[in-house]
Amino acid sequence: MNPNVDVYFNAGCGRCSHYNTPQCKVHTWQEELQALRMIVLECPLVEERKWGVPCYTYNDKNMILLGAFKDNCVISFLNGALLKDEHKILVKPGENSRVGRIIRFTNVQDILNLAPQIKAYIMEAIEYEKAGVKVDLSQDNHLDLPEEFIQILEEYPELNNAFNALTPGRQRGYQIYFSGAKQSKTRITRIEKYTQKILDGKGFHD
Repeated sequence: MNPNVDVYFNAGCGRCSHYNTPQCKVHTWQEELQALRMIVLECPLVEERKWGVPCYTYNDKNMILLGAFKDNCVISFLNGALLKDEHKILVKPGENSRVGRIIRFTNVQDILNLAPQIKAYIMEAIEYEKAGVKVDLSQDNHLDLPEEFIQILEEYPELNNAFNALTPGRQRGYQIYFSGAKQSKTRITRIEKYTQKILDGKGFHD
């Protein structure tokens, strides 16, 4: 366990005004999130805190995220499109999701029941990472959004829906601006700066 990740479970992600208050959605799904954490920690992944949420990496590659929402909590497979999903439990987090897949939960028992499958999916994802297998996006006509923005969209449905509602030109404007930063830290800063504008339905130049 990483002590830095405990901050998330105790206070939240810090992305809204409910941070470190009883209203934070993390507290609604505390048992469920802890159950998911224990399952992931049984796999050969490193626990970190990125974008304010628990992130699990393999060889410095982001693999798994945990998140809490109003009606459910989720485990996110950042390259979930590669997985065979024999149990048909993975879903796209949003319309713009190209490679990420999630499993939604509303109670601890469902998590415990699916623990073997979750671990099997994690190990499958690790094997793909070891082999260097990537999702084939060559036929994908979607916007070439930066990885940081895709991950944030997958974690925050409200922002994802707002971005989808923008005109193609406004979406392209954000894509160009966010992707224009060379460093990941700068891209994240740009995304955070314009999040409210996207939520308000405005374009980059509005």
